[in-house]
Amino acid sequence: MKSLFITFEGTEGCGKSTQVELLAERLRALGHRVRVLREPGGTPIGEEIRHTLKHSKVNVTMTYETELLLMNASRAQLVRETIRPALAVGEIVVCDRFYDSTTAYQGYGRGLDLALVRSVIDFAVGDTRPNLTLLLHVPPEVSAERLQSRQSTLPFVRDRIEEGDRYFFERVAQGYEAIAAAEPNRVRVVSGTGAIEVVCENIWELVRPVLPRIGRW
Repeated sequence: MKSLFITFEGTEGCGKSTQVELLAERLRALGHRVRVLREPGGTPIGEEIRHTLKHSKVNVTMTYETELLLMNASRAQLVRETIRPALAVGEIVVCDRFYDSTTAYQGYGRGLDLALVRSVIDFAVGDTRPNLTLLLHVPPEVSAERLQSRQSTLPFVRDRIEEGDRYFFERVAQGYEAIAAAEPNRVRVVSGTGAIEVVCENIWELVRPVLPRIGRW
């Protein structure tokens, strides 16, 4: 059975979560078995870690090193409990963030040693690597505007990662640029500034050629 592992990446407000759901719906309509996951989280243990990382009231003194290790503890559980079993039975796994987020956010954004970050990632994921990564790109001003709009229109839930300053998110964006440049065959950049439907079609043009040959497409 042929499986497929697709990840979505991008800075805050790039629209990836919406596009994850749209892609999953399209794939299911064609007869594919799809598993949608998110990071950090995706398992009961991972969701507990997600809360500690992002929403807990007592995480304000968390060090960057602790953040790195907790992210990858959640990831290690997700890989072994969910991703590998799903791929083993021929499912398409679509994940909202994966290890490129750690490189961008904890490596470039937090300024942790990139070689150390890579070694922790390697330990967490082993040989479980995405076949295709879709990096949604929006300019910094669009990202900031969308983040502010989201925070003002949705019920407020504190997110520790979103509390980073402008310079932090600029470094994260630079990190994603470096990742895309280093692995152009896996990481495909998609503009996230257009209409949702346009972005969806642009993503589909990249996904369609790598799909397992079933369904009507």
